[in-house]
Amino acid sequence: MTETALQGANVLLVEDEPLLRKQVAAALEQHNADVTAVGTLDEARRMIQSLPFDFALLDVNLPDGLGTDLLTEGVFSPSTAVVVCTAEGGVRSAVEAIKNGAQDYLLKPIDPTVLPLVLHRARASRQSARLSEHDRDDPATTGKRLFFGDALGTFREQLDKILIADERLGRDLSPVLLEGETGTGKTSIARWLHHHGPRTAGPLVEVNCPALPESLAESELFGHERGAFTDAKTARMGLFEAANGGTLFLDELASLPLGLQAKVLKAIEEKRIRRLGGNREIDIDVRIIAASNRDLGQAVADGQFRDDLHHRLSLFRLVIPPLRDRGQDILKLADQLLSQLCRRHRVAGRPISAEGQSRLLGHPWPGNVRELSHELERTVVFEEGAEWTFAALPGGSEPAAPDGATGGLLNAGFQFPQDGFSLEGTINEIIQRAIDQSGGNVSAAARLLGVPRDYIRYRQKGGRK
Repeated sequence: MTETALQGANVLLVEDEPLLRKQVAAALEQHNADVTAVGTLDEARRMIQSLPFDFALLDVNLPDGLGTDLLTEGVFSPSTAVVVCTAEGGVRSAVEAIKNGAQDYLLKPIDPTVLPLVLHRARASRQSARLSEHDRDDPATTGKRLFFGDALGTFREQLDKILIADERLGRDLSPVLLEGETGTGKTSIARWLHHHGPRTAGPLVEVNCPALPESLAESELFGHERGAFTDAKTARMGLFEAANGGTLFLDELASLPLGLQAKVLKAIEEKRIRRLGGNREIDIDVRIIAASNRDLGQAVADGQFRDDLHHRLSLFRLVIPPLRDRGQDILKLADQLLSQLCRRHRVAGRPISAEGQSRLLGHPWPGNVRELSHELERTVVFEEGAEWTFAALPGGSEPAAPDGATGGLLNAGFQFPQDGFSLEGTINEIIQRAIDQSGGNVSAAARLLGVPRDYIRYRQKGGRK
């Protein structure tokens, strides 16, 4: 990791002693860093104005002032990690420098062997600051509570195989492409992959691509140097850099313009990026997880997604089935979510009634797991009674008739009438009831009845089996 931090990095070395300045510069150059070494504050200010720096090593006592004055002047970019170098006994001034924005300090004489470690630590501190807007304090966002169920058994096996491959590789992990309808859990799967893989200690950066303004999307992803555009008063680290050593989740990647898609492809292929307005390439080690709520193959055919990027992402392509295709797993998932919601709202748990189960299974769930979660929370807040019935959802079976009474076939007390019974009519009635329960969705009704959709269409047209 220290090699990654210094490889190709621009380092400003501000040191009064010529011999020490030469020794430190040589040690940094052994790690392939580009070093600019100066001996005064005035020289340092000129260099900072003309060049972007990833790191700065500041001697405290200089001929024309204190190196820490550069911190109080605010001349450094937020992307520059600053380490203060001080003689023994100057720890107090070093601590004061850290309060003013330095990431670490070194005691002189400097041991060249510890330089890479200290600079990597300083870089990690700067990286964390850039990630502050993406901090996720809710344990649920790790995906550890993710419910797979029987319907996602094969899907889970695919995830496990990816994790095994990741453990073997460690670095240069292949991208993962998640496709599925809105609300199926693509973000949760991305978090699960990150937190169960070899990069769990690294950052997870989540980018909602449709929310990026087109004019700022490139700067947000790849960063920019000072003066790259009108409002670029300081350099800024991009999210590819911020995710270095971890995972970058690009949600709804297809929303990015085709030109920017090409730059994303280049970053994935070459494992390096260039900030907007910059001329230096920065090495990155990032696992890409991309997500789309549409078939990217169709998007390619429609001219809305790059074919080459699609091929690059499709090595590990996983399709998450919609909730309506998960059968009885809907009830198990509902139970798990209800337990969490009851704890959150501090209400007692209750069982799901037979009618409630029927409504859950019959609803088409166009919003998938997200819609289910919202419906469950609404029920926890508003419903009263000993059981959850989900009365706000359409469908559900009618209340049973009293014991021994004649009523519909599905009532517990049904008895065949003495004057005969129409099986054909009852089949049609059952089909219509399933359609009503499914809100008019024939496909969902067919799943409830365990028959092909064409069978229902056939019955509706007056056919007979």
